[in-house]
Amino acid sequence: MTNFDTVIIGAGAAGLMCAWQTGLRGRSVCIIEHTQKIAEKIRISGGGRCNFTNMYCSPDNFLSQNPHFCKSALARFTPYDFIDMMDAHGIDYHEKPYEEKTGNENARGQMFCDHSAGDIIDMLRKGCEDTGVTFYLGTKVYDVAKNSDVFDLETDRGTISCDKLVIASGGLSIPKIGASNFGYELAKSFGLNIITPRAALVPLTFEQNLLSQTKEFSGISMDAYVTCAGASFREGLLFTHRGLSGPSILQISSYWNEGKDITINMAPEKDIFTHLQHARDTRPKQMIRTILSEIMPARLIPLILDNIKDDTRIADMSNVSLQTIATLINTWAITPKGTEGYRTAEVTLGGVDTKGISSKTFESHKVKGLHFIGETLDVTGHLGGHNFQWAWASGWCCAQNL
Repeated sequence: MTNFDTVIIGAGAAGLMCAWQTGLRGRSVCIIEHTQKIAEKIRISGGGRCNFTNMYCSPDNFLSQNPHFCKSALARFTPYDFIDMMDAHGIDYHEKPYEEKTGNENARGQMFCDHSAGDIIDMLRKGCEDTGVTFYLGTKVYDVAKNSDVFDLETDRGTISCDKLVIASGGLSIPKIGASNFGYELAKSFGLNIITPRAALVPLTFEQNLLSQTKEFSGISMDAYVTCAGASFREGLLFTHRGLSGPSILQISSYWNEGKDITINMAPEKDIFTHLQHARDTRPKQMIRTILSEIMPARLIPLILDNIKDDTRIADMSNVSLQTIATLINTWAITPKGTEGYRTAEVTLGGVDTKGISSKTFESHKVKGLHFIGETLDVTGHLGGHNFQWAWASGWCCAQNL
């Protein structure tokens, strides 16, 4: 039997941060990962440059059944704290340019590595190695039991015991890089509640009738304002051969539920009805197609004209027809069929119920010595670096109590 003070299951962002910081406290630490590689989600994020935090990260950027839970950790380990780590390790970074003209407040503060996400992985790995953390990669955990004050883990390396056990095994998103339900199943085995997981920050799909109208527009992108369930995001929208994607759709997917509508404003800067009335008064001989081409991508105009069955001079169009067009552009209401699922989802919504977890120590109220951090918990951030900031903050804060 091998003994450690602390065992951390999961070598992602939260697990590596927790292992490093726990090692700094002089504890013996083992980090177990069932794949052969560490930090794969970091490696593929941000186009390989890792959107590692957001300088405007706040509790308002997170969804949870227990919305107050994230406040403590986010206040104790801020984006500036992670930036300080980057600076100390000589990692160059930049803020993604913010276009004020779009009014896209959510695009502010997104931080990326100048060179490669590998710079952050190297920093985390080196921090762990310098503090004596043991890595067990490609190691499967078959069973976890608590005997008195000690956890015994049955693995393909034999039995490993520890006083503190941290679950940082993530959620179900992107199974091709090793996502699994391990953390949820372990939590349930110890009697903890799970908020039903589902794919989030994920493209939306259409049923066949709607798709027959839109699939020919695949590849068209535009600035759009998307609304669902009281949440709104103004960011890029992309038509795909399955439905819709782009940052605004990924954001709204976290709020969308099956059977619900989303509303899309494809011209956020214009009141289309007023604009068309003015065009009718000042340019009556122009075709409606010509007027619309000034507002939206030309390839999308058939989507509008097919609905009104008309392509004529604007002078010949009634207010009713103009309002129909305006509604389609400013408040296009659609009901997605579903999402592309965990295969392309950036995160998992739901997870271990935080009502059973300490917001300071991340320890289970029910099981002493058992901790949960990162995406395994029912805390899900918006797109733009917030989920990584949650990983750093939850990992760091948990480590201070191990």
